Amino acid sequence: MKKSIYKELVAASSRPLVLSILAGGDKYGYEILKHVKRLSDGDLEWSGGMLYPLLHRLERDRFIEGYWEVTDEGRRRKYYRLTARGRRQMSADRESWRSVYRALETSWRGSRVPAG
Repeated sequence: MKKSIYKELVAASSRPLVLSILAGGDKYGYEILKHVKRLSDGDLEWSGGMLYPLLHRLERDRFIEGYWEVTDEGRRRKYYRLTARGRRQMSADRESWRSVYRALETSWRGSRVPAG
């Protein structure tokens, strides 16, 4: 059964996730979608309607830059790469998410809520 993840949590994690994926190398949109699904063991299955506005926003903020390549089949495909500014943002996002994670883990360990 597929897990349900709050859309607010998905939205909040989308920028750091895309930046970290692009830190591993340039990718085009569909590759990013597949990467997100694989990293989450299928729990996150983004649509193009969610990804492409995010990519445009990241480009506008100069965290990533897009460029066009022609495939072997002669079709144009837009690839995205992480910029130096994007690398700095990814680092800041990483620290923020680690702080949130530590706080949640500490809170959950301290709670005595019965399972199920």
